[in-house]
Formats: sequence, structure tokens, C-alpha cells
Amino acid sequence: MYRLRFVVLLMELLLSVVAVAQRRPPEPYGPCPTEAQVRWQRMEMNMFCHFGPNTFSGREWGGGNESADLFNPSQLDCDQWVAVARGGGFRGIIITAKHHDGFCLWPNPASSHTVRESGWRNGEGDVLLELSQACSRGGVKFGVYISPWDRHDPTYGTPWYNETFRRTLEHALTRYGEVFEQWFDGANGEGPRGKKQEYDWGLFNHTVARLQPQAVIFSDVGPGCHWVGNEQGVCGETCWSRLNTDGFQPGALAPSLEVLNQGERDGKYYMPAEVDVSIRPGWFHHSGEHPKTVQELLGIYYTSVGRNSVLLLNVPPDRRGLIDAEDSARVMGLRAALDAIFGNDLAKQAHVYASNVRGEGLWTYRAANVIDTNYHRYWAVDNGCLHPTLTLAFDKQVSFNRVMLQEYIPLGQRVENYEVQVLQKGKWVTIATPTTIGYKRILLTDTYTTKEVRIRFTGCRACPVISRVGLFRDTIYQGEGTR
Repeated sequence: MYRLRFVVLLMELLLSVVAVAQRRPPEPYGPCPTEAQVRWQRMEMNMFCHFGPNTFSGREWGGGNESADLFNPSQLDCDQWVAVARGGGFRGIIITAKHHDGFCLWPNPASSHTVRESGWRNGEGDVLLELSQACSRGGVKFGVYISPWDRHDPTYGTPWYNETFRRTLEHALTRYGEVFEQWFDGANGEGPRGKKQEYDWGLFNHTVARLQPQAVIFSDVGPGCHWVGNEQGVCGETCWSRLNTDGFQPGALAPSLEVLNQGERDGKYYMPAEVDVSIRPGWFHHSGEHPKTVQELLGIYYTSVGRNSVLLLNVPPDRRGLIDAEDSARVMGLRAALDAIFGNDLAKQAHVYASNVRGEGLWTYRAANVIDTNYHRYWAVDNGCLHPTLTLAFDKQVSFNRVMLQEYIPLGQRVENYEVQVLQKGKWVTIATPTTIGYKRILLTDTYTTKEVRIRFTGCRACPVISRVGLFRDTIYQGEGTR
């Protein structure tokens, strides 16, 4: 009798412990992003600016032997760059402070090949200073690209060059305010003495982390974010923000292009993808070339931001030091198209129901949080509930062809497979069977008219935590989509 009562009391205690646990937020799953990585991914789109001697020579990779006087923009106006970025919805600008030719857009004391040696502004010019100040005035974040390859520096290819490059980083990262992203190119070719350099990546990354601890470091292997594996603007339809990088290095020793494109399901490190692509055929501005159309840019948006990555779109200044009017028009056209498509979220009209809500229906984790635009409110389910369903029901029919989903990534990436269904003539019809979500996934479907939409989570690594579900109607993009 007493033994039975003891067992009952024990079971009640265990159930109460489980109930209390379910009222707490879900435990983080796997490697999770830092606050800086979350801020970075929420920026969604940034602008790349390739600018330097190549702008004036017509080349893509300079030889390092160009005269410093070649660099001579006649109307440099970084406020205009910032205005274009803001008008296009870009949150940050990354400038090629030093490309492979070794020419520095600031008076770098570790180099003899800089704006200081040029006749531009009588050797008193500093592009990094002007851009960083313009970014501060315009409310746009400032980032730098600094290539370790140097086709000019005489110490390149010797043990002393790594220290030279460390001093280069130190100067660039201590005089221009906060840097949101440090962009490292993995290119490693011959220097002026015909030798290649063995880069000290540990030293380089440590220097950035010490001087700009909030900066997200980009390279083939991060550690903050990683290259997507191509320059066409296409992220994998399956895209995990996780990667195993132990034993790898940027450049020739990086993981395979397929791994970079899709990430790794069981990757050791949280390291989201960045998609770098140019608005023009080349990375630097060359007369006679023309920018991509708005249709092409929309397609890139869908295969980058719409697949759990950040878009870094290169919009290169011309020889005047201005963003070309044609490029600016394309950027503004992209922004107008995105506003038209995503300015009306049909999901906000829905009544939202879930098969499970964490903590016995606790309000904090309610299903309706998915139509709340506050990213930090989310729908969550009980621990161990790996196959829940979420239903959006409407008072009248809605027509849509875009489905947007977002996980609450501070708690890790969890969703592996799911189905999107619509109710048609009393039956559920599956319209998409995608894989990962991550920070944001936008599904391109045929146009469906319905009063109910259901999402069935068919494979989750841990209980799903969904911040947003949106439904939209795109009448602009004419390209093929993915499901």
C-alpha cells in the first residue's frame, strides 16, 4: 500500500518537473549563433564596393606594378554610395580596402603602395575615412575587405610578410570606427618575387577578434560566416548554417564547393553562408558593361536571402568615384519590387492553430506568434514533439505563391524536412516539400487560392521553434522557382 502510494507520488513529482520544464524556453540545440552572428544575418542584404586601381586600368586582378597615380577618382562621394545602399535596402557596405594588387585605399604605414603615394588629393586622401564617416552619417554599417595576397609587397612569400599583414589589419581596424564584417579572400598567388605565401590564419583571425570583437569574419571557413561556394548568387536549396572546418583553410584547402553550398547537417560550428555576387559581369566597374536586370536580381534574392544566407551584392563605383546611375536604378528597382511583393503579408489575416503548444498551451509560445513581426516572439512545442502541425485558417479565400518561414536561430537550426499543404475541395494537397529553414526560407510555388494552409513538420532535430510564417503574392518575378 505504502509502496503504491510512493510510486504515485513519485510519478506526480516527475510529471510536475516535466510540466515546469515545458514552461521554460527550449534548450539551445547544437551550435548556436553569437549575438553578432544573429545581428549580421538579420541584416539580410549588404553592398560590396570593389574600387581601386583596377577601376582605372580595366583589369580585374592588378599586377601590383601599377603606378599609384593610376588611382585618381575625380568626384569621389561616399555619401552617394551610402544613399544608394540605403535606397536599395542594404544595411552595410564592405569596401575592397586592399585587393590582390596590394594597393591600399588608406595611408597604410605598413605599405609603400597606398593613396599616400598617389597624386589623388595630393597624397592626403583616405577612402576608408570618407566611407566610414559617410556610413556613420547615413546609418549604414561599415565593413572592410583586405586581401592577404599582395602582388606588390617585397616581403610577400617570406616569413616576414605575415607580420606585415598583421600590421595592415591593425591599422585598418583601429582608425575607422566599428567594423561589422571583416572579409578575407582566400586567393593565394605569386608575389613580386614569384613566391607564394603561407598565411598565418590564426594570427589574422586573432588580430581581428582582438581589435573588432563584434566583427563577423568571412572566409571559406569563417569563423563568423562562410563563402557559399560560387559567385553566381546561388545558395543550396538545403542550407545548414553549420560547418566542420577543423583541418581546413581558406582557398585551395577549403571544404568542397558542395559542402560550402549546403553546409553540414551535423557541422561542429555555427557558420552561416554569405552569397557574394556582382551586379555587373566583372567585380570592378568597366565601361561597356551593364548591370543585371531587376528580374535577375530578384532571382538572386530568392536563391540567397530566401535560402538562409546573407546577400552581398557588389555595386562598384566608377572612375569618378560614384555609383553609376544605371546600377543605382537597378538597385532601387530591386527594392521597389521587394516592397511590392513582401509589403502585404496575407498570413496576418489568419487564425493560427497548432497541434501542440509548449507548456500546455502557454501564451508565451502560442501559435499566433508566427504572424507577429517581432522576431523574438516564436511558437514552440513541448520537448520531444518533433512532428507538429501548424494551420493558418482564413475567413475568406487568399491567393499566394510565396511562403516564408523563419526559425528562431538563437536557439539553433532544427528543422530538416516539412511539407506545405493547402485545402482544396475538402482535401489537403501538398504544394511544397522543402528541407531546411534556418533564419529565413522563401518558397516559390504555383499560385494557390485557399482558406487553409497547413505546415507539417516531418523531420526535426529538436522541437521546432518558429518565429515567422508569411504568405505573399508575387506578380513581378517571372523566373522559375523552387519548392
